[in-house]
Amino acid sequence: MTSPSIHPCFLGPYGENDGLLEKLVVEFLRDHVYWRRNFHPEDPPAIPTGAAGEPAYRDFEARMRRELHALSASLKRSVPFHSPRYIGHMVSDLLLPGLAAQFLTLPYNPNNVSIDAAPVTIDMELKAGLQLARMFGFVDDPARPDCAFGHLTSGGTLANFQALRLALACKAFPVALRAAAPPGIPLPEDDWSAFNLDSTAVVGLVDQWNAFLSTCPPRERRQWRARLAGHRLETLGLAGFLAAHPTLRSPRVFAPVTAHYSWSKGMKLMGLGRAQLELVPERGMRTNTDALEDMLARCQCEQQPVLMVVGVMGSTEFGTVDPLHELIDARDRWARNGLGFSVHVDAAWGGYLTTLFRQPDGGLRPLEDMREEFRDFPAPEVYAAVAALGRADSITVDPHKLGYIPYGAGAFLCRDQRAMQLLAEDADYVFSTEETPDYFQRFRQLGRYIPEGSKPGAAAAAVYVTHRVLPLDHENFGALPRESIIATEAFRTAATRFAARLEGRLVCKLPFEPDSNLICLALNPAGNTDVATMNRFVRALHRSLSYDPRQPVQSREFFGSMTTLRPEVMGEEETTRALEALGLDPATLDAGGEDDDRLAILRHTLMNPFLLDTGNGISYLEMYFDYLERQAMALIGQAAAA
Repeated sequence: MTSPSIHPCFLGPYGENDGLLEKLVVEFLRDHVYWRRNFHPEDPPAIPTGAAGEPAYRDFEARMRRELHALSASLKRSVPFHSPRYIGHMVSDLLLPGLAAQFLTLPYNPNNVSIDAAPVTIDMELKAGLQLARMFGFVDDPARPDCAFGHLTSGGTLANFQALRLALACKAFPVALRAAAPPGIPLPEDDWSAFNLDSTAVVGLVDQWNAFLSTCPPRERRQWRARLAGHRLETLGLAGFLAAHPTLRSPRVFAPVTAHYSWSKGMKLMGLGRAQLELVPERGMRTNTDALEDMLARCQCEQQPVLMVVGVMGSTEFGTVDPLHELIDARDRWARNGLGFSVHVDAAWGGYLTTLFRQPDGGLRPLEDMREEFRDFPAPEVYAAVAALGRADSITVDPHKLGYIPYGAGAFLCRDQRAMQLLAEDADYVFSTEETPDYFQRFRQLGRYIPEGSKPGAAAAAVYVTHRVLPLDHENFGALPRESIIATEAFRTAATRFAARLEGRLVCKLPFEPDSNLICLALNPAGNTDVATMNRFVRALHRSLSYDPRQPVQSREFFGSMTTLRPEVMGEEETTRALEALGLDPATLDAGGEDDDRLAILRHTLMNPFLLDTGNGISYLEMYFDYLERQAMALIGQAAAA
């Protein structure tokens, strides 16, 4: 049964909590109006009290109402993400604390670029970053010099860009410092060594640089800053930097073949180039660490620098979790061998699952305690990956996915806030450049460190308030992903029964075991051996699960999504296994047809917390498989009659 603690969290599939949301919106709208009236109550109203009776006023109101009614009518054609009948993409109903906080904050229109434009919500953003840091096991005490730093972005894509930006700044800083040669700072003996320091050593150099500057008189301090800036990659550009250091080459980024397309975008945006993004083969849709080791060994042999290794916690296509602990161990081992790089974890999808692993005091829950709640979750490898998150260099997470926050609210986190100094940008009319050891005072000039300029403070309020209402541990926020994992296990059971029920008529397989609450199905009419025929069948099934703008949304019983399995992603062994399991002839794969170079599969995101409505005796998952059976049998019948 759905936990009662979840009942007040959402507006609800039926709008059950409409009264609560309405009370909140009206209460705080009135509160906002009172605030305006009491700013300087001696000021007379600028809009006359009789303005509402003026013809121009009435005409404007009529136009506005007409357009808003048209908008409202148009929005009724939206995909019903709030419903447990929607199990397609990574979107669901919104948490009431975040929705109400965003409504409440919008009329104040804070701009989280600096303290002057957002005196309240910029602190909320910094605190939200610390809340997320604690969730991942980073240091979250701002009094400590190694405290983490986090900020919000429009989404995971921009957070991944920020990861590249910071990693490149850290990579190049020791080389520039070596060229500037400030006295008294021990520096690597050559550019290759400087270019391959690990993140801890880089932060150590930043500290030493700051200590050196603190001993200089103001004019000399400015001169040294200018001297270092003249050698930095951020001044010279990548081409100029490499020309000044001819023994170095443009660094490479390793990401799994399941990685989000934002990594390709980011490589182009950073000027590194798509050719420098090398995809690591998979094993069961998870990074093949043996293959990665071979790639790193080749780079060391060829003196090819590596900027970053990307690990994924919950791939956006398949929900699988990479062996992050092994990636981080590899980083430490290769750094000792003279090949330094950072590890970034793209947890845009799976990041909030870590609330299930986290104790209220911030510690990690024992695996055996978690296994008492679930049948199979988490796998030991997933537990080990989550346990290692606090050792990653940086992390991306999306509150607007499994955080159930309105779009757009992504987030970027850096393990050690001292590294962020390398991204600082100055603009006298916006920022104070006064150096301060105080965490909040420094980062309140947020625009100095982030890719954006203007950014909405209302999104920060939504994230911060939600985390305050539902702290990021298994006893509070964890109630939401707990329901989704239980639903995933129920889905798997229902899929097994579905496959047995249709044996001899339809082959139904899970292409790989799910690590999270995203699960795929591969379906093939029994007796079919042709890849293209299976793909046409799955695509036809998907059309019955897709939004059709020509029909009302009520015409669809369920909404789902699909993706494909590509041989170049799966590898030869996994591809052979999948073809055999589905009864497909390998000769029909990529045989020259239009739709035979990959396998089409259905994809299901089970994040709605009301999928198992046992209180009303309803399992939407069982209903889904009944619907899928009707659609599949109809298609098979049509094919037989043709």
